[in-house]
Amino acid sequence: MPATFVVVPLWQGSVSSRAMSHADGAAAILGDLPSASTLVVEVPVEAGEALGTGVLRYSTLTRVRDLTTAALGTVPDWALTIGGDCGASLAAVGHASSLAAGDLAVLWLDAHPDLNTPESSPSGGFGGMTLRAIVGEGAEGLALEPDTRVAPERIVLGGIRAIDDEERRFIDAHDMVTLTVEDLSDPTAVIAALEATGASRVFVHIDLDVLDPAALAGLSYPMPFGIGATELVALVRAVVARFPIAGAAIAGFAPATPQAADDDLPTILRLVGALTSGTADAR
Repeated sequence: MPATFVVVPLWQGSVSSRAMSHADGAAAILGDLPSASTLVVEVPVEAGEALGTGVLRYSTLTRVRDLTTAALGTVPDWALTIGGDCGASLAAVGHASSLAAGDLAVLWLDAHPDLNTPESSPSGGFGGMTLRAIVGEGAEGLALEPDTRVAPERIVLGGIRAIDDEERRFIDAHDMVTLTVEDLSDPTAVIAALEATGASRVFVHIDLDVLDPAALAGLSYPMPFGIGATELVALVRAVVARFPIAGAAIAGFAPATPQAADDDLPTILRLVGALTSGTADAR
């Protein structure tokens, strides 16, 4: 079945000075999606409170998780979630894991591993904790439950190049597979890493900061020496051709102006096209 698009203009998981631009980025992408197969999650306007959790804007983040989970629950097959910041991927992976009955690997394409905890995070931003929550660790209400969490050995990290101490400890402790930007230019290496997880279905998370800043201007956390747009599109197409996709997400688009968004949209829409290019089916 064709993908359903679920747009989540979440900005509260980001601590960037351009955090609120994530909502603008989601709105810009929404304008080019087919309305008949697109759902929009109404993200609360308020920032939210930490409530002693160590997670900034925690109250709004849990509300958005619930709203996104409800929206995804109406999707008959797989969904391409459009953020917003990386926190939008939490409910999206949970939904994909449910569809795949736990038979799921996650390809996390990001400049950052997002493996901090509320205790280790230098900022308190949930975006940097999202993958740790996906493995089932973190603040109550922001960690996947045992029936949907994804084990570290089922996760392939790609393109990460900014790692905090606790993230490095967790990666090393669980011997997580980490692929460099150079590795991503060889789709066969990525496919081999995913095959080695033993999972037959894949969730693809793309934080756009995996790209080199020369390829996309609208990044809230630009990191040099990322992958090129052409190489990333080719990689995604190869993964989709090899594996049934149980879900996917694009996050991290934070354009400075509407005009700047227009300049970046062709690259993002190429990624949308690549993610939807296969006969994706989580059944």
